[in-house]
Amino acid sequence: MSRTSRLPKRTTLLALPAALLLALVPSTASAYPNPGRVTGSTVVHDPTMIRTSAGRYLLYATGGGLSYRTSTDRIAFSAGGDAFSVKPGWWSSYGASEAWAPDISYQGGKYLMYYAVSTFGSNKSAIGLATSTTGLPGSWTDQGTVYTSATSSDYNAIDPNLFVDGDGKWWLSFGSWWTGLKMIQINPSTGKQLSSNTTRYSIASRPTGTKAVEAPYIVKRGGYYYLFASYDTCCAGTSSTYKVKVGRATSVTGPYYDKNGVSLMNNGGTPVLESHGSVIGPGGQSIMNDSDGDLIVYHYYDGNDNGTPKLGVNLLNWSSGWPVAY
Repeated sequence: MSRTSRLPKRTTLLALPAALLLALVPSTASAYPNPGRVTGSTVVHDPTMIRTSAGRYLLYATGGGLSYRTSTDRIAFSAGGDAFSVKPGWWSSYGASEAWAPDISYQGGKYLMYYAVSTFGSNKSAIGLATSTTGLPGSWTDQGTVYTSATSSDYNAIDPNLFVDGDGKWWLSFGSWWTGLKMIQINPSTGKQLSSNTTRYSIASRPTGTKAVEAPYIVKRGGYYYLFASYDTCCAGTSSTYKVKVGRATSVTGPYYDKNGVSLMNNGGTPVLESHGSVIGPGGQSIMNDSDGDLIVYHYYDGNDNGTPKLGVNLLNWSSGWPVAY
């Protein structure tokens, strides 16, 4: 049946109120923006990005000894060597031949990169830490494990994110599936857990239905702490159902609530990015403050390229009190 044969005759249309006429028009606009333009070496997964004082963008991502991309304009990206030219030997204790989901930041005159080692679907996992004075491939010194989980654990020690609060306290959030997202306090002098506070806080979970929440990332804006996370399933090409959601809290350890007041500990989360058009399963996100505002940096599966994971970059607008990608 053609579209025209489903519509009333023209004479009937003329008699309809304008609001009803608008309701008949098919909606083609997406609630979510397409990724900003990027070119070159843009096949990445779980990207984390930082801008150096010289204005160069350093991007690290899942794969190998943590794969590397760089750009001078945030548009054209080129590939370089991995962060680790020689992979740390302890990775093999977790069955891992590559590292996942890095998190780069610059603290106290040096670059820090937290990362995960594990195998798919297992929670025998570890979060590692590496440091560098330049942030460039091959310059990283591994500092060993920060936090681990075992098959007997009810959490999964992957997908780390370091948050440094205004009071100088350091916090590491992490987690994937199982009982959800966790947080520990970090000693700024070591980059590892603070010995005087060994609490493992719970900050988000999905107690009913799927357990699929992972990849936490925390920022503070306008007096609130915002927890971004990836929900549902990644890593299945065009069948991926990944999406990014957010909640906010007045304390870094929570409780976090979404825009509707639902706790992130009880399946809550306000959507930031979801699948639309050929942009499938956006997630693995990090947030970066740049000269023109906050960026959400993520991967998506390209429906026009057999589900290949690609780099996505969008700006965030906070004017409503909630992050809106554009």
